[in-house]
Amino acid sequence: MPAPRAATGERAHVAFVGAGPGDPGLLTLRAAELLGQARIVLLDRPDDVEVVRRHCREDVDVVPLVPVGRVDPAATTPDGPAPSGPAGSLALQRLLDAVGRLGGSGLVVRLMSGDPGVFSGLEAECRALSEADVPYEVVPGVSSLLAVPLYAGIPLTSQDSPRLHVCDAALPQDLEASAAEDVTVVMSGTPGRLVEQLSTLLDAGRAPETPVALTEHGTTAHQHTSATTLGDAAHVLDHADEDQELLAVIGRTVELRSTMSWFETRPLIGWNVLVPRTKEQATGVVDRLASYGATATVVPTIGIEPPRTPQQMDKAITGLVTGRYEWIGFTSVNAVRAVREKFTEYGLDTRSFAGLRIAAVGGTTAAALREWGLVPDLVPSGEQSAAGLLEEWPPYDVLLDPINRVFLPRADIATDTLVAGLQDMGWEVEDVTAYRTVRASPPPAEVREAIKTGQFDAVLFTSSSTVRNLVGIAGKPHRATVVACIGPATARTAEEHGLHVDVLAPEASADALVDALADHGHTLARASYDAGDPIVLPSKRRRRRRS
Repeated sequence: MPAPRAATGERAHVAFVGAGPGDPGLLTLRAAELLGQARIVLLDRPDDVEVVRRHCREDVDVVPLVPVGRVDPAATTPDGPAPSGPAGSLALQRLLDAVGRLGGSGLVVRLMSGDPGVFSGLEAECRALSEADVPYEVVPGVSSLLAVPLYAGIPLTSQDSPRLHVCDAALPQDLEASAAEDVTVVMSGTPGRLVEQLSTLLDAGRAPETPVALTEHGTTAHQHTSATTLGDAAHVLDHADEDQELLAVIGRTVELRSTMSWFETRPLIGWNVLVPRTKEQATGVVDRLASYGATATVVPTIGIEPPRTPQQMDKAITGLVTGRYEWIGFTSVNAVRAVREKFTEYGLDTRSFAGLRIAAVGGTTAAALREWGLVPDLVPSGEQSAAGLLEEWPPYDVLLDPINRVFLPRADIATDTLVAGLQDMGWEVEDVTAYRTVRASPPPAEVREAIKTGQFDAVLFTSSSTVRNLVGIAGKPHRATVVACIGPATARTAEEHGLHVDVLAPEASADALVDALADHGHTLARASYDAGDPIVLPSKRRRRRRS
């Protein structure tokens, strides 16, 4: 029995945390909690930077354990470094160095791929920490060996296949016990090593017609599964990237994939979507795209800055508190943010809106108000735009409305449509510049090249200004890129810039725009399926035509 350790307290300590198989959503609650406390994080996979970005403090020190470039495949497994070899030795040395850098207090998180206890160097690292009297804990994670088959639509056991064997193709195996038909075999490794083990399984007596599934990039948006048989698997593996880590499932349960595939059948699986929006506004869009299987690249096209002369906004906020207005109309999330920041500056809260009627141009703006604790009185039920807002805004009634003034906090480049329409209905409008929009800096050269050459499958335009600014700072998207627009006005601007609009949202909200793109992706995939053709992403169609 190991000797008891002193309580951790403020002492330097280590947490071995399972990062899961690749999908950031599979991280455990305890793992997220520890990442939020970490001063240093050691990464097995460069791709886990996204996990760090979501859960760690901004000042965390991130140390990659696997050098950029080619690494000996024998030294790594899907669930972390092999127990010995270059990657395992490097991890141990850098772990001890990180503990030393803490200066006696703080937490080092050793973020390990998959589950720390499966095919990893955990034993050697724990032994080294024990010898150095460094406290540690181990947080289990979701193993790639268990999660990836389910993401491929393959349960690992069934009534007629109740037994499961798991092995690492990089290590010598005795597969005699795995030759029975009621055993599901799961093994991971590079193509060459998998060919060796599958050949051994054939020699052990497993039938050549046994179904086999080969999955790469498991649980990520780039996941792809090839179905074959044990007898033909070597031929399929001959065409795979020799350094690509694959997961193979061998057995009857592979046949269930035809009815249980749920992840790779999502309408935007594998799509890379360009989102020209500020990072603050893009979070919801990125998450919704991910729910449909897509990855997003956010390119800010505008920056939001305070008005050059804040006195007008200060006067309007004072008037709001003193009861100067009957209505306040919010035409964007940025307008909500600008007013909210002024309230914080003056030490005010939402009680100052008592007696004031609130209008929101659409669902996204209304959601921003509700997040602040305000429920809008008016949100257009039809077109979510200034025109739609005017259609439902009540005219001024001298008998019913004690005050005839409307406060409109807006951008410096806002159009006069709403102001003119309200004035025609008898309202006195105070159109106040709450924020300025400025064109963002151009994105990196590789992003600009990807935009122009059609490496993005789709682009989402949420306003006319995003169209103009993207074209201005990065160039016009390639004709093969699917163009999706939030409303008719944005679509007209896109067409004026020579773009063909493929998708138009049924209502002016970011969620509706993503949903419409997903419907378009489903239509394209269905057409390919009905024609008996493989599903090809828009970006791949471009390359195919060029070749």
